[in-house]
Amino acid sequence: METKLQVDINWKTKRAIVFPISISGAIILLMMVFGVIMLMGQGNIIDLDSGMFYKFMTIHGTGMIGAAALAGSAIMWYFLSQYVPLKRSAFIINFCFFLLGVTMVLVGIFAYDFAGGWTFLYPLPAISGGMWGETGAVLYLGGMLVIGTGFLLLFLEASRAIIKEYGSFANSLGWPQIIGRNKGYGPPPAVVASTMVCIVDITALIAGAAILVISIVNVYQPTYTIDPLLAKNLIYAFGHIFANSIIYMGVIAVYELLPRYTGRPWKSNKILLIAWNMSTLFTIIIYPHHLLMDFVMPKWMLILGQVLSYMNGLPVLVVTAYGALMIVYRSGIKWDVASSFLYLSMFGWVIGVVPAIIDATIVVNHVMHNTKWVPGHFHMYMGIGACAMIIGFMFYITRVDGGRVDREVDHLALWLYLFFFLGVTGSFLFSGKVSAPRRWAEHFPEWVAADVAGAIFGTAVTLCFLLFMLRYINYSSKIGRMPSFKPDIRTTTHG
Repeated sequence: METKLQVDINWKTKRAIVFPISISGAIILLMMVFGVIMLMGQGNIIDLDSGMFYKFMTIHGTGMIGAAALAGSAIMWYFLSQYVPLKRSAFIINFCFFLLGVTMVLVGIFAYDFAGGWTFLYPLPAISGGMWGETGAVLYLGGMLVIGTGFLLLFLEASRAIIKEYGSFANSLGWPQIIGRNKGYGPPPAVVASTMVCIVDITALIAGAAILVISIVNVYQPTYTIDPLLAKNLIYAFGHIFANSIIYMGVIAVYELLPRYTGRPWKSNKILLIAWNMSTLFTIIIYPHHLLMDFVMPKWMLILGQVLSYMNGLPVLVVTAYGALMIVYRSGIKWDVASSFLYLSMFGWVIGVVPAIIDATIVVNHVMHNTKWVPGHFHMYMGIGACAMIIGFMFYITRVDGGRVDREVDHLALWLYLFFFLGVTGSFLFSGKVSAPRRWAEHFPEWVAADVAGAIFGTAVTLCFLLFMLRYINYSSKIGRMPSFKPDIRTTTHG
């Protein structure tokens, strides 16, 4: 049976996402380079100045999340536009805000020495001990505010379109089907996931904007203060939710494309709808697992953060991973690089959640949270989960709309990427096990071996991603300009 892989959307929408994904990929590649340099410095392979290490650390975390979020939002926008009428101007405005904000962040870090980390914990931006001045802090904070404003406008537009089409978020989340008022299946999974992303990200971005504005005012007017614990809650409510939403945007590609490869629809049954509703609530609430070491936090919030962190790892993840298994099982799918990456992302998501759940246990968290165990979990979750979704989409769109043909080197790079990324994350988790702290520029001799291994694996991962980017850029110019192209992909379905 011939399977139609193309998505029926306007060619202008296809063209609109090409350059943003190129920029996202280029930034991710550069952040990988910075990450390798940091590992080389910790592993004594190169002599890296501590001040420069913390600049790299700040831009690495900020840039990686921002770039992945831009790519994830492009994926969401691409598929959501099939179901609701979106104003393309909102996507373009977000991209322009992103470029402006990134420029401000880069200037603040490398020209004015801001090195406070992506967390910019209050009152650190205003009290740097002479490491940076007002200009560097405000450029960084202002750049983050500009980037967040662009994303907020994007998600508000997506929300407007969803509500206009479905009447309310309750309808687009499938409440009528859940309570039995409407029979049959709910809205398409892409709509359900997009609704969840809009709700959690609008919440996160408003919290982030509040603390960013307060921090900027505090830089210029130190007498204007805020409770530091409240500030930390706002920062992590912003950062944790926004970072987690990336994989929820990326998984839309899995929901949309695996059915096309297998010829089997992925329907929004009641279980899937309940799972996404649970995750919508839990994603907003669980951020206190980053504050388990703050003994002044209300105890009920810490308990809630721990318990719901366990629960949040299950609903959407289990339902989606199981659904991916079932939709592929005995489908006769003809695997290509795109579908392989999308399927691989389910593996990355599953294994990436495991060390996170372990760390969310209070007695473990008190020992492990400030070690490299946490970067180990997050790199696994992002690199083999979210980034695999982004890479899979890049290979999909260049094949279907760009005329690219898979080569042996593409398949080889896929498996090398997986192997070496497991090596990177394994080195982090091992470092966490032996109590190597995160955010330290210099390591004791007993921690260096894992740093060296991580640098070697990280270099290999970076080279693989460079290949992916070259392949994407080489064919991206044809996207949206080859409406008649249909790749020769056939599958056999078994009833």
